[in-house]
Amino acid sequence: MKISTKGRYATRAMIDLAQHYGKTPVLLKDISARQGISLRYLEQIVSSLIAARVVTSTRGPRGGVMLARPPQKIKLSEVIQVMEGPIAPVDCVDNPGMCTRAPSCAARDVWTDLAKAMYGVLESTTLQDLVEKQEQKQPGREVLYNI
Repeated sequence: MKISTKGRYATRAMIDLAQHYGKTPVLLKDISARQGISLRYLEQIVSSLIAARVVTSTRGPRGGVMLARPPQKIKLSEVIQVMEGPIAPVDCVDNPGMCTRAPSCAARDVWTDLAKAMYGVLESTTLQDLVEKQEQKQPGREVLYNI
């Protein structure tokens, strides 16, 4: 599975929100500026995250967006699945009925193992983990251009 730009940008935006968790709502234009993401594209991404109830939004002069839950309660697997859909590298992993060869296919076993490994990494990584890693890489900085 190759993570698309949408998945990478969503991850960056979510780390940005995690870095501001517990403070006032964050303006999308501020995330856009810090992360180098077009505001229009970021609006589309955040719209999907709001629909998935991973992010909440508040309107008005003190409005903006914020995480719906604490960063240690949001797994990277949620963010990626919202943006990318299923994590499996091939469709037959999640839907073996689509291929008559699935029960006897050795390659499908490899794809299934690969999906489990990818899901395991994404499922065991929280936004808080990523905030801590980011702090180690760039102490005191919020800018994340290389995810």
